[in-house]
Amino acid sequence: MMNRFEGSTSREAKIRYLDGDFQIVLAGSHVICAMTGRTIPVDELRYWSVARQEAYVDAEASVEAEKRAGALPNQRR
Repeated sequence: MMNRFEGSTSREAKIRYLDGDFQIVLAGSHVICAMTGRTIPVDELRYWSVARQEAYVDAEASVEAEKRAGALPNQRR
């Protein structure tokens, strides 16, 4: 049985992030989170910014990126 990422298992994918979807420009097995530097398998990619064309490992990293970019006000506790 062939793995669908065979031949690109250690290569970073190049992706164009769209509203609600993404387009793979260059096949690869993963992308890198813009906030944490962690590897995100392409089939687990759920969070990204269309405006900044960045991927995020989870919702927390996505919110932090929005704050960093000034898109969300800093929340006070």
